[in-house]
Order: sequence, then C-alpha cells, then structure tokens
Amino acid sequence: MVGFLDSTNIESIIPVLTPFWVVIKNWWWLPLPFILLPLLQFYYLWFIRTKWDATMPKILLEVKIPKEIERPMKAMEQVFSSFWTLYDPPSFKEKWFEGHFLLNFALEIVSIEGNIHFFIRVPKILRGMFEAAVYAQFPNVELGEADDYTKNVPQNIPNKEWDLFGWDFMFLKESCYPIKTYLKFFEEQEGAKEEKRMSALSVLLEGMSDFKKGEQMWFQIIAKPIVNEVKWVEEGKEIIDKLVKRPLKPKLKSIIKEAFDVLFLGIIPGQTEKPKEEVIPPEMKLTPGEREVVQAIENKISKLAFETTMRFVYIGTKDVFFKPRVKIPLDFTAGINIANLNGFKPWKKTLPKIVPPAIARERMVYSKKKQLFRRFIKRMTPLFPASGGTFVLNIEELATLFHFPGRTMAPTLNLSRVEAKKSGPPENLPIEE
Repeated sequence: MVGFLDSTNIESIIPVLTPFWVVIKNWWWLPLPFILLPLLQFYYLWFIRTKWDATMPKILLEVKIPKEIERPMKAMEQVFSSFWTLYDPPSFKEKWFEGHFLLNFALEIVSIEGNIHFFIRVPKILRGMFEAAVYAQFPNVELGEADDYTKNVPQNIPNKEWDLFGWDFMFLKESCYPIKTYLKFFEEQEGAKEEKRMSALSVLLEGMSDFKKGEQMWFQIIAKPIVNEVKWVEEGKEIIDKLVKRPLKPKLKSIIKEAFDVLFLGIIPGQTEKPKEEVIPPEMKLTPGEREVVQAIENKISKLAFETTMRFVYIGTKDVFFKPRVKIPLDFTAGINIANLNGFKPWKKTLPKIVPPAIARERMVYSKKKQLFRRFIKRMTPLFPASGGTFVLNIEELATLFHFPGRTMAPTLNLSRVEAKKSGPPENLPIEE
C-alpha cells in the first residue's frame, strides 16, 4: 500500500497550500495587536494607577475598645454600611487618563507577643468619614493614628533570625453563597447583649493572646465597595433559578441561526411547542435543605457588599517559631464554614509549601514566603482577581469576621481598652476674666 504522503501527493498539495503560505507570510502581523492589546492595556492601567495611588497617602488608625460593648456585631454591620459610601466609581476620563480606581480600606487584627490590637487602614483624605462612622455606633471607643507595626520587624523576612508562614484565603464556592454569620450563633432575644453570646472571632483572639516573646500574628481583610463590578448578584440569581428549577429565559437567536433551522431542520420560528405548565410550582418541591440554601443566597445578595481579600501571616524568631500556630486561623474559619453553603480555605497559589519532589524546592518556598510578607505589608490585592484570591462579602459577613469584643465576650484577652470615656469640661465651669 502506498503511503498517503508519497511524493505524488505532496506535489499535488503544494499548489493548494501556496496561497495560504503567501497570506501568512505577508499578513502574519495582523492579529498581533488583538493578541497584545489586553496585555498592553493591563500594564498601562497598572502604571497610571500606581502613579495616582502614590498621591493618596494612607494612615493606620488604632482602635482602643471600651470594657463594655452591648451590641458589637449588629453595630459593626451599621459601621460597614457607612463605609460602603466610599463607593465612587471613576468616570471614563478618570479611569483611562488619570488612573483613578475604587479606593479600599484594610481591617487588621494583630497579636504582638500576645498583646492584641485592632487597626483600620484608610485613605488619609477620608479619615473623617471613617471616624464618624465608627463613633456613630461606638461612641466610647478611641481612634488614634498609629505607626505601622509591620515596620517594627526586619523587612527582609524570612532571614536567618526570623521565619514566617501564612496564606491568602479563598471561598469554597461562588461568592453568592454566604458563610455562617453572627445571626446564626444565637437565638435572637429582645434586650439580650450580644457580647454574652458566641462569637466566631473569639477563637482567633483567644489563640492569638497566647503568644510568647518573639511571636506575632497579623490578620488582614482588605475591602472595597462594589455594585456591578463583580457579577456575583447575577450569578446568585442563576443558581437560585437552577435550584428551584425555573425555566431558563430563551436566548435570542440570530437571523442566520433561524434561517438554518427553517432550511435544514424544518423548524419555523414561533411555532415550537410550549412546555406544559405544572400544577405545582417548582418552588413548592424544594427540600428543606434546598429551601434554606435559596433563602441564604437571597439574603446575601440583598445587602451591600465588598470585594475582599483576606490573609494572615504568623511571624516569629526561629528559637520560638512554632508552625502549628497556623492552625489558629483555620479553627477560626472552621467555625463559620457551612457545608451546604460556603466557607474559607487556603488559596494554594499563596501557600508557602512545595510538595516534594521538586527542583529547587527550598528556593521556591523561600520565594513564596517573601511574596506573602510583601503582599501583607503593602496591603496588596491580586492583580488578576478573576484567577482567585478575591471574593464578595456583604456587611453582615464582614461584621462576623471583624468586630470589637467586649470584656464579657473575651475576658482573658490582653487587649488595650479604654478605661473611662473622655468628656469635655462641664458647661457651668467658672471662667476667670
């Protein structure tokens, strides 16, 4: 049997391929702009945004908490509702010519050798707005500008004296699925104090309060308000429609597709049989578990939301560094994970761990630790959010993850508290003339 690609067949194919080769040879450059355009666009936006961001200095505010806080989580939800007014999307000119973008803020809980501190990092020009939002709900707290605690350790960690471990978090499912929030930790009772009830944050705080000299743990949530920038609401509605088995909306067909249906399939537009309407609505057929999921998604997408990045790092001198400490954040997130809804897990791309065998394994682990440390101290968010590492939290979920605990909620914490409320002089104070 003569092979297909013998000399005769090759000679007969060459005249057919020649025109294609001429086109490729002369016009190979034509698709390059379309291929390079997204990359050029990304680097252009990165350059002008970095330039504009340098003109927007940030400050770190330390929160000193009073002994008694009656409704810390509910009040914190109202604080984040006020924080959402930071939302100010740039116009076309501001985005593409001046580099403006949606500003974010950082919520940080820090344990320095067992001493716990609460920080909020905000744009300096908006300090008044953030302070007003906090004081409106927590009039007894004290907010003051603080030095950046990340500068108090060597800036080249890991090194010969210091080591670290940590990761960024990611969701187990789509962002429209909620985590377990503070409302699920207790039965709502009129007049009851929330600080006397369970708080998932207590697990994190209690673990961080047990650190020794030379140990630190930093927990960070970076959030920016969103509306339609992330299509998580539409995603939630689609998932609800699938769960309740609602008929999908018919997609509009193109003229070419309709012509193909008529000519080759004999399908005339508008004459397809409509599905029979069921007597029992699909919503009535849901199991209790499915109904709970649908309601939870509906509740989440109904509230104001933020696109967030969440991470932690555990740092210590090598003589006291104890790697099992990294289980503390895992225990914290385990308390708010729900199997049929959502939860957190480490984002593997940021985990400083390489499974052997691997070439230059130690060097790769070292590089990942350096990147993790740099991302934290620079308060960086992922360059490509679609690839992972960001998710959507609404104000109720944020209040579950970050709130100010009263002494009854966490009595053993080594936490700097406000001993007495500061007040002005009495109105009838005599004045010398």
